[in-house]
Amino acid sequence: MRPLIQSHPTRRGAYQLTAELWLPRPIDEVFEFFGDAGNLEAITPPWLHFQVLTPRPIAMRAGTLIDYRLRLHGLPLFWRTEIAVWEPPYRFVDQQLRGPYRLWHHLHTFEEQNGGTLCKDVVDYAFFGGPIVHSLLVKRDLEQIFTYRGERMKMLLAQEAQGTHSLGFHAE
Repeated sequence: MRPLIQSHPTRRGAYQLTAELWLPRPIDEVFEFFGDAGNLEAITPPWLHFQVLTPRPIAMRAGTLIDYRLRLHGLPLFWRTEIAVWEPPYRFVDQQLRGPYRLWHHLHTFEEQNGGTLCKDVVDYAFFGGPIVHSLLVKRDLEQIFTYRGERMKMLLAQEAQGTHSLGFHAE
């Protein structure tokens, strides 16, 4: 399912992305996968050249800081997030402290559903630029990133179901 992006319901000049993905795995396994920041490299599109800079293993809890490096449209970017909320296995929030957005608040929730796990993302974001920049670049980029992420998660979990990878997989 493609993510839905619309104007933020309460913050002027901001947007909200929502996405859902059902995965045929138990909630504890899915949360553990998302809770390993190293797995972001495995589910982020290769064209972003995304790299976790924080030494591993990263102890995840409220207050944890994670540094990343990526390239967006050829521009090298440094991104720092803080884990603002950590409530395994049901939800966590990462928020940007430094990076390309004026606002980035990403709520991840996990619900047991139909023998698997429903993963929901709600991202509140704002950026430097206006509606034209949003429609030409930002919206398209986020749709591609979150679509890729969903497809990649489905692929990794299909491999898990066939016994070729474990959910603990992460790119080094």
